Amino acid sequence: MTFDIDMIKKVYERYPERIAQARAMVGKPLTLSEKILYTHLWEGNATSVYERGNSYVDFAPDRVAMQDATAQMALLQFMQAGKSKVAVPSTAHADHLIQAKVGAEKDLQESLNKNSEVFNFLSSVCDKYGIGFWKPGAGIIHQVVLENYAFPGGMMIGTDSHTVNAGGLGMVAIGVGGADAVDVMAGMPWELKMPKLIGVKLTGKLSGWTAPKDVILKVAGILTVKGGTGCIVEYFGEGATSMSCTGKGTICNMGAEIGATTSTFGYDDSMRRYLASTGRQDVVDAADKIAEHLTGDAEVYANPELYFDQVIEINLSELTPHLNGPFTPDLATPVSEFRAKAEANGWPLEVEWALIGSCTNSSYEDLSRAASIVEDAFAKGVKPKAILGINPGSEQVKFTAERDGFLNSFRKFENARIFTNACGPCIGQWDREGADKGEKNSIIHSFNRNFAKRADGNPNTHAFVASPEMVAAVAISGRLDFNPITDTLTNEQGEQIKLDEPQGTELPSKGFAVDDNGYQAPSEDGSSVVVNVDPQSDRLQLLEEFPAWDGLNITGAFVLIKAFGKCTTDHISMAGPWLKYRGHLDNISNNMLIGAVNAYNMETNKVKNQLTGEYGEVPAVARAYKAAQVPSIVVGDENYGEGSSREHAAMEPRHLGVKAVLVKSFARIHETNLKKQGMLGLTFADKADYDKIQEDDVVNFLDLDQFAVGKPLKIDFVHSDGTKDTVVANHTYNEAQIDWFKAGSALNLIKKMEKES
Repeated sequence: MTFDIDMIKKVYERYPERIAQARAMVGKPLTLSEKILYTHLWEGNATSVYERGNSYVDFAPDRVAMQDATAQMALLQFMQAGKSKVAVPSTAHADHLIQAKVGAEKDLQESLNKNSEVFNFLSSVCDKYGIGFWKPGAGIIHQVVLENYAFPGGMMIGTDSHTVNAGGLGMVAIGVGGADAVDVMAGMPWELKMPKLIGVKLTGKLSGWTAPKDVILKVAGILTVKGGTGCIVEYFGEGATSMSCTGKGTICNMGAEIGATTSTFGYDDSMRRYLASTGRQDVVDAADKIAEHLTGDAEVYANPELYFDQVIEINLSELTPHLNGPFTPDLATPVSEFRAKAEANGWPLEVEWALIGSCTNSSYEDLSRAASIVEDAFAKGVKPKAILGINPGSEQVKFTAERDGFLNSFRKFENARIFTNACGPCIGQWDREGADKGEKNSIIHSFNRNFAKRADGNPNTHAFVASPEMVAAVAISGRLDFNPITDTLTNEQGEQIKLDEPQGTELPSKGFAVDDNGYQAPSEDGSSVVVNVDPQSDRLQLLEEFPAWDGLNITGAFVLIKAFGKCTTDHISMAGPWLKYRGHLDNISNNMLIGAVNAYNMETNKVKNQLTGEYGEVPAVARAYKAAQVPSIVVGDENYGEGSSREHAAMEPRHLGVKAVLVKSFARIHETNLKKQGMLGLTFADKADYDKIQEDDVVNFLDLDQFAVGKPLKIDFVHSDGTKDTVVANHTYNEAQIDWFKAGSALNLIKKMEKES
């Protein structure tokens, strides 16, 4: 069954006219990204040209997807918007709240026991407002979207940074905060700064031990974690068309780790095969009628330097396997160079755990190729050294892989764990034995994020990112520096053997199969559905409006914390055990900035309370300021808010009285989230001013009462000795976003407009 086929056909019907109009306005051939963007303008046909990296544009996405951790807050906000039903097809997916420990069956039951209140809430809200609900165990949101909802040339937003996975099926799919999702579900336009475009030309063809994952590991090394900020990455060339659809999804998925708005590929035969295999031949039939519009114009790909803001070329025939990390996903090392680099840096080489799956690298093809390596090792008498954990992407993938024997291959590992079709270790939902000891160790996984403490909570776990094939090979050898291209292993007979190159199947020859995919369709009329939230619950809390701006300058504010170095959304609002509070703003605010390093003492969760002169935990000090009606600000470093889309990282400071976040630079989603919640997201005009801000400063805004588009703000930092520094702070607020600030939040403005309509 194809979901929303009528919607898809309507999108395609308008494509030729809108693209013709866009091409006429732009006056030159169009990239695929431009085609999708211009066909999804809120205004309809283009009436002007939008400047990349500068123009704010209103879009009309085709659908919305939410995962259970972020859906709680998004749906709590939607309930306040006064709407009876979502305006566009929307889904929620229960995948984040399932902890990996023993194995799928027991772990899933444990999650149902612990999280039933949240799952029941999500189920009832979805039922009431016309939202499809994918139950716990059904699969990971991005894999389920690829299998069921993604379509070439479409635009979707999702409340998870890895929404971009759908680019593997030729979409522009963008990770956003929950407030953005509320806008679209409420039938409002969705605003985005017109992205710049990075073209990645792929020549040659992957072979041997090299996999699609290595493409994005290489790109991450080139662009770094912020090199894609504000950009869409568009892949093209013979190398692009030679890869599978799910391989393309892997590449797009990890584009989140370079800060890219999204990544995408043009429509081709691999997408046709995947759509047909997943029961969507009707999408293929519809797409084929406008196939020329579902990829970039030929002139663009022939002369990419003329049409992209930046062009990268990678020869897949020369690409080799990579390992990226530790502690950042852009530290890229070819496997041939890894041993020397690891020894120079003191990285532990022995590996106890290897993990495959999550929302990337959990496809049928990935599992089949990894399984072939395991089977080869066992056939040659090699006993694996590490523990192998597998998180299949969906129930459909798991059921089919079980049928075709791949999971039994993995079970040949001693203590192998086939975890639930859920995020698990990738997001810190992993109860790893011994992690609490804090021992220095290494793990390898096919996930994307490897920040400190991300997977198991241990700050000394060195996590390395690699393809499923390399993860399997390293798991067998037990060593990170094992190069399967050149190195041998000793089998149980004492013989030296080499592993054969991985073999796999792009799609199951017998087709996909599943008994129960875990989907719950909403009621046609949800008006009688009751959504109950217990006022005494510690998991769910109905939202109260944030106060509107009083129109005055912020004065007498304190610096809550000056964050030093990397400060991701994990540092601002940790995941792992805190996921249980994602629907309770006050409770989850107790994790606010507890992972950020305080520049004044280089410690975490220890800041000076200027009311008492004593040091305390960041949330406690913030609450003390709020109780005393003293405003506060947060100061940060480069790429502040990198990582997940979680809006809690913006809502928590807002809830605890923080008025502004002043940093050297922002990650895109986090800056937007701050704006949506009615906060000031500001950047230093002179980054050197970061060093001028002292621990005991009193902060006074001088001209916030004249807040206007394109006008920097001046802020006095008055030091304890009576001297002061005046800092110029830039901002990117447009008129609509200034209105959000004035109203107290974007949601406040939506509610006001709904009441007035």
